[in-house]
Amino acid sequence: MLEVGTKAPTFSLPDQNGTVHTLEEFAGKKVILYFYPKDNTPGCTKQACGFGELYPQFTEKGAVIIGISKDSVKSHKNFEGKYSLPFILLSDPSLEAIQAYDVWKEKKNYGKVSMGVVRTTYLINEEGIIEKAFDKVKAADNPQQMLELL
Repeated sequence: MLEVGTKAPTFSLPDQNGTVHTLEEFAGKKVILYFYPKDNTPGCTKQACGFGELYPQFTEKGAVIIGISKDSVKSHKNFEGKYSLPFILLSDPSLEAIQAYDVWKEKKNYGKVSMGVVRTTYLINEEGIIEKAFDKVKAADNPQQMLELL
């Protein structure tokens, strides 16, 4: 996980509509950047829907929500449509941002060890500095936790 107080790494990734986004385009706004393992899995769906439900309150506070996983643009489009998600989902199959933000880790699942995305959320301030960082996030609680931070 990256240290609080450091400059957030830049990225250039396509969203669920194929539009490429960079961190720089959100300068002047707070960014909630959350990394999650996979579209349409129970925890990831809870987390995304939680951010979706609270989205108007985040926008009132001038914050942008961005979710990143290694799923494809097409997978993100289906995920967005299925749950009416109102925010940006970035596709990172080459692990560009996932590795830059240090969320690609060894995971143990039922005794099997594999590499994967550890659910992590960063709050990045208007100047592009990491203000808060949470790893091993509880999917269902994370959206409310981030809203309270703002």
